[in-house]
Amino acid sequence: MRVVASERHRLHEPPYEVTGGRQVPAYEVPARGEAILAALGQDGRFRVEEPREFGTAPILAIHEAGLLRYLETAWDEWRRGGTGQDAIVPDTLLHARLRAGMAEAPEPTSPCGRSGYWCFDTATPIVAGTYAAARAAVDVALSAGDLVLAGERVAYGLCRPPGHHATATMFGGYCYFNNAAVVAAWLASRGAGPLGILDLDFHHGNGSQQIFYARADVAYASLHADPRGTYPYFSGHADETGAGPGEGWNRNLPLPPGTDAVAYGSALDRALSWLDERARGPLVVSLGMDTHERDPIGSFRLTTEDYATLGARVAALGRPLVVLQEGGYHVATLGDSVRHWLDGALDGGG
Repeated sequence: MRVVASERHRLHEPPYEVTGGRQVPAYEVPARGEAILAALGQDGRFRVEEPREFGTAPILAIHEAGLLRYLETAWDEWRRGGTGQDAIVPDTLLHARLRAGMAEAPEPTSPCGRSGYWCFDTATPIVAGTYAAARAAVDVALSAGDLVLAGERVAYGLCRPPGHHATATMFGGYCYFNNAAVVAAWLASRGAGPLGILDLDFHHGNGSQQIFYARADVAYASLHADPRGTYPYFSGHADETGAGPGEGWNRNLPLPPGTDAVAYGSALDRALSWLDERARGPLVVSLGMDTHERDPIGSFRLTTEDYATLGARVAALGRPLVVLQEGGYHVATLGDSVRHWLDGALDGGG
């Protein structure tokens, strides 16, 4: 299997995040990418290559130009402001109810205000190398998509930072650009659709859902923790099925704490059957290993060995797979978990 990865992921090294009102060490760190590369390097079935550059056009097909501009300039502007802080974390977030019944707010000129205009949480810091790493992650995703478009049955993109929480106009959830959405739209624009996104991260991919919610060329199916008790809280309920032309093109399967491989596999089969009815093109897989039983911010009970069976089940659908890394924060098991899933995908596709 051809694996696409960029050394530029190391440039994004947030020193901390703010979660539950506490400043804690960041979970989304370079060690995640290094652990995956080390595990794949021990398996002769995987060949790692650098991405090629695609420019900003595929990003702007999904994301508002202002978001791209903000992420590109935020760090330099922050440093010029003389805050002295080593990461940008907003203290005030633009909430819809803040201006209920009023016109939209203009973008602030203050560096601190701008961060809360474009970000929706306090867990997604910007540091000096964030923009470069986020741009590289998009190129990783597009390069993996290009490999599948050229005939590869499965290609894996080691995207870091991840992407599925980023909406068309905001970043958050450790995600800056939505890698899966960018490559899905890019593939669809090249005649590969209708296609599907299968989101297997522990947390609902609110950004991927929002971007395609009213579209009928990309079907989105997600298995995730029940959002009533788990981030992102405000997206991922079973009754969210799409809108307008996209009605019936969105499927959420929220699962309870303690979900094991049997229950997860049953939900996966339902998601795959649903996708098979709608998507005839490639399948973009948002692969999160925060479903692992030892993940520090998850509550499912999957084991490293379970992932091989799950990968094989997805591959058995018979679609070309663009597999992109999302979450997974127990570094000690992350690499082997990814390797097992990808080995299963290789074996399960025949």
